[in-house]
Amino acid sequence: MNNEKKQWSIERLARYTTRWIGSINSILVHTALFLLSFLLMVFGVNVDRVLLVLTTVVSLEAIYLAIFIQMTVNRNTARLRAVSRDIDEIQEDVEEISEDIDEIQEDIDEIQEDVEEDHERTSKSTGVSGYDVLILSRIEESLTQLKKEIEEIKKK
Repeated sequence: MNNEKKQWSIERLARYTTRWIGSINSILVHTALFLLSFLLMVFGVNVDRVLLVLTTVVSLEAIYLAIFIQMTVNRNTARLRAVSRDIDEIQEDVEEISEDIDEIQEDIDEIQEDVEEDHERTSKSTGVSGYDVLILSRIEESLTQLKKEIEEIKKK
């Protein structure tokens, strides 16, 4: 078995163990084992021997659990770092989009001002048909609608 497979197996064991230790089944199994070890004393097994074995087993279990829990913490820390980098990238993208929206908003404002000026001039002039005034009016309404939609996007 190569090192990568061994490492993967140990990490898998660590994940399983930490998940199992945090379960109700773990509480029940540990309680039963402790009760059985103390019942041995009732059946005449030497108290010192029972306590020695029990203390040794509990100490070893605590050492391995600490190692497995630290492995889990390290793995979760690495995942959190990756998520943090993703969030930073998303934040940068959002800021760029916001800047683009601001620029578009400025362009729309300029176009709308130009359309309004043209509309005023055209409506005062007698040489322009009512159809042209109607087209300019529709363009102005479209620009106003675009402006509202951009403001809604900014709020989101």
